[in-house]
Amino acid sequence: VQLQASGGGLVQAGGSLRLSCTASGTIFRINGMGWYRQAPGKQRELVAAVGSDGSTNYADSVRGRFTISIDNTKNTVYLQMNSLQPEDTAVYYCNANLKQAVWRTAKNYWGHGTQVTVSS
Repeated sequence: VQLQASGGGLVQAGGSLRLSCTASGTIFRINGMGWYRQAPGKQRELVAAVGSDGSTNYADSVRGRFTISIDNTKNTVYLQMNSLQPEDTAVYYCNANLKQAVWRTAKNYWGHGTQVTVSS
């Protein structure tokens, strides 16, 4: 299983970016996908997560500014980030919890990070 993320970049404070991440390979069922971020010197933290049923969970710091969504037909998760602030600067990592076969236990998979830099 591979997770391919895209959409990071440099943006001014107040601007927007949209991240996307597609899971590929042998996939039986995706239970949920999400985005985490890690800023220099800090631990990786959950930004937002979405279940296959569309249920969502957001970090308090991004609620109301970021929107996560999932396209189950494309095994793709999106993160629309609006009103970006310098403190949002981090490497953003895509995560998927999925099963490769009906008899297998669900596991977490990670994509390579994508850099988001917000200038003041």
